[in-house]
Order: sequence, then C-alpha cells, then structure tokens
Amino acid sequence: MRSLELLPSRSRLVPMSAVIVALSLLLTAASISAAEPAWPAFRGPDSNPVGRSERLPDRWSTTENIEWSAEVPGRGWSSPIVTGDQVFVTAAVTDGDSKSPQTGTDFSNQYVAELMKQGLTQEEVLARLTERDIELPSEVQLHYYLYCLDLPTGELRWRAEIASGQPPGGRHRKNSFMSETPVTDGELVYVYIANLGLYAYALTGEQRWTTPMDRHPIYLNFGGGTSPVLHENLLIILNDNEEQQFIAAFDKSSGDLLWRTNRDLRGKDPRRSGWSTPYVWKTPERTEIVTTGPGAAVSYDLEGRELWRLGDISVSTAPTPFAYRGLLLLDAGQGRPMYAVKSGADGDITPENLSEPGPAFAWIQPRSGTYIPTPLAYEGFLYVLNDKGILSRFNAATGELSYKGRVDREGAAFSSSPWAYNGKIFAVSETGDTYVLSAGDELEVLAVNPLGEMALATPAMVGDRLLLRTESKLYSIRESSEN
Repeated sequence: MRSLELLPSRSRLVPMSAVIVALSLLLTAASISAAEPAWPAFRGPDSNPVGRSERLPDRWSTTENIEWSAEVPGRGWSSPIVTGDQVFVTAAVTDGDSKSPQTGTDFSNQYVAELMKQGLTQEEVLARLTERDIELPSEVQLHYYLYCLDLPTGELRWRAEIASGQPPGGRHRKNSFMSETPVTDGELVYVYIANLGLYAYALTGEQRWTTPMDRHPIYLNFGGGTSPVLHENLLIILNDNEEQQFIAAFDKSSGDLLWRTNRDLRGKDPRRSGWSTPYVWKTPERTEIVTTGPGAAVSYDLEGRELWRLGDISVSTAPTPFAYRGLLLLDAGQGRPMYAVKSGADGDITPENLSEPGPAFAWIQPRSGTYIPTPLAYEGFLYVLNDKGILSRFNAATGELSYKGRVDREGAAFSSSPWAYNGKIFAVSETGDTYVLSAGDELEVLAVNPLGEMALATPAMVGDRLLLRTESKLYSIRESSEN
C-alpha cells in the first residue's frame, strides 16, 4: 500500500469551504471502503446475476462504451469480484509455453468418437486425449496471482503472488489453473485453489493466513473450478474428486478447519469429480448449504450434517443451484431435469416419477438441464441457456415453458452464465460476442456486442458498470457520458 506523503505548509489560509469539501471527500472514501461488497462472489450477492442500475449499457464493442480495459497477465477463468472501489481477479502465469485454450464443448467428445471408430482401445484413446487436450503438472511451472485493480480507472493497485511451482493436478485446455472465483466479506479476500490451499488477503495486499490442502486427483486431469462461499464466519468449500469427495467449513478469520463431511455420491458411473459451486440457502425454516455433485444433490446444515438428497444428477456437474422467490432452482446437468425444490425438504426426495414429483417440488422440467452455464431468474421467469446456445424460458413459479430456441444460428458455444438488467437478457459466447435478448414472451435477439476474444467468465455488475473478462483483459463497460 502506498504511504501517505505530507503536503508542504502554505503561508495563506485555506478557505473553510475547501476544508468542508475535503472532509466530505474523505468521509465518502471511508464510507466506500467500509461498505458491503458490491459484487462479493461468483454470480454476485444473490447467486443470480441481475443488475439494478438503469444506466447499465446494452451496447458495446472494443471502442464503444468502454470506460477502461486492463491487461490481466496470465490465464484464469475466475470472475471479477468487487468491494468498495477495488476489483479483484486471479490468474496463473506460466513459465514458458502453455497449451492454448480452445472453444467449444464437444470437441473432445467428437475426437474420442473418431478414435473409437479407428478401433483404438480405451487406454489408447485416453492417451491420445491426454496428449492433445490435457496439460499435466510436469509440463508447467506456475505463478498464481491475485490482482487488485482500481474500479474507476482500471489501474493495477497491487499484485500478490499466492503460490508458485507445479500445479497439484492437470487441466483440460478449455479450463485454467485458476478458474475458482475468489470471495470477499469487505474486509478480506479469500482465494481457493483446488487441492492446493485456501488463502486470505487484506484489501491492501498482505496475506493474513493460508491453509494448505491435500492433493486429490480430478477426473482425467480436467482441473478445478468450484468457487468458495461465505456465510457469517464460515468459509465453505466443496471438493468432489476421484479419491475422497468432501465439503468443509473453515473459520474465515484464521483458516482453521471447523468441520468436514466426507461425501460418497458415486452411482453406476465411477466418476466422482465435480465443478459446481455450493449455495447457502436461507429459508424461513433454516439456513442450509446446497451442493450438486456427480450423481446427486445434497443439502447440509451449518454443521455439515446432511438434510436431504436428490438423485438423478449428471455425472458432470458444473451449474450452481440458487434460490428465487422462495424456490431452490436446481440444474441437474446436461440431459437431466430442472428442479424447483420447496423449502423444508428432508431425507431422500428423489422422485420415482418425474410427472408426479411429490411434495418436495413445485415443478420439474425433464431434460432441461445444462452442461456448463448456470440458469438465470429474471422478472418471474427462468432462462436456461445450454452450451450450444439453445435458450429455454420457463415460468419460475410453475415451470411452464414459454419458448425454446437457438440464440445464434451459426452454432456459437456458451460457457459463462447469462445475466440480466433493464428488460434484457445477456449471454456472452466463448468467442466474446455478447447476445442481447429481449426479456419477453418470444426469443428476440436485439444486438450482438463483439469483443473479439475468448470469454468464459461470468461478469460482475457494480452500479452502472459491467465488468466483463476475456482471455487477456478485464473491461469496464459503461455508458458514455455523451449518450
């Protein structure tokens, strides 16, 4: 942190009006720094990214409505978070060359299918897949960084090196070594690196504590992606890996482990790794921690005891559950249902018949889940965007389908979650094109805003600013004062 410099004394008196203005500015700055975080975590304060300002922009490009753009050295698909006038983002810098990312969600599956047609054994297919798409720990040396940027200008305030060396596991080339989004309570910033450690930093850049983690293998060395969450003094992480799945809570002031609950969600499929972020659900009855993992969704109380369980979850879990108007909206994954769960569930609530779900559910929509993007709830409706750009709109209270259609006829791929404000839905493709859609009864594309670079991170919204991250940059997108 920069030290304060004393101003030279002046012989003439300072006008009282200037003193009042100066004091006002100091008090304003102090109130900003002590304010609640504006965008404290992945998908925002409500885990449902909806902007509130009428001044948020709906049109932009690399030259239009760009307040600033900042280079973010390294690679990371974590989302930006904001408290006061500080923006935090993470990235991993590689010594030497690194496998470049690739867009699309099916290229590995298509490649595997092609190899299988050639008569290769499963071991040979996995070897080819690893050679092409997986970056192994032995291949790279990393420097993990937490960056702090100035919200008004985008200038770098400070950079902290969190760790360095070989990563605890590999990564799929579509993933990054820092895809977990940090979380803040306005006093500290908490960084989680899967199977490496938890780290807490002051807003001025000093490390307050660190808690190392044991290393566990992730399915096919695909890498991590589950972000931490905060509730009061609890810092909660979910780690679904191939060795021992678990959920754990740590004291946010010290990093000490408060409790850990091992999980065993494995079903018929042997995969045990997951990438979904847990959600803290506050209801009139209780506060619970809802998780989705390969094969099942499980909810826990604040001491790690299981409350309820729901089967029929995909073995590849990435979407995050969240609540809207009293219902828990739970995406069970690609080819699986969308569930609207009522509060107060108990025990095994897996429905035997999806058409007759039972008292635990408000509604179920079969085969409506997504692979990577998390759905969005806005103005009474649920917008479900899959990785291939097909958007479905459901009544959030009843599950009734309004429409289902393709956002982009050219077949754009999507990984980040959609967001909304001012009567519009926004969805950024993996090539950096943001589709602006009407939040109406019909699927209508109003505009396409290009940034010309790969984008997988979900943005943040702070006041009238949209913070959108691409592969190498962080953009502050804001209506020009001329508009």
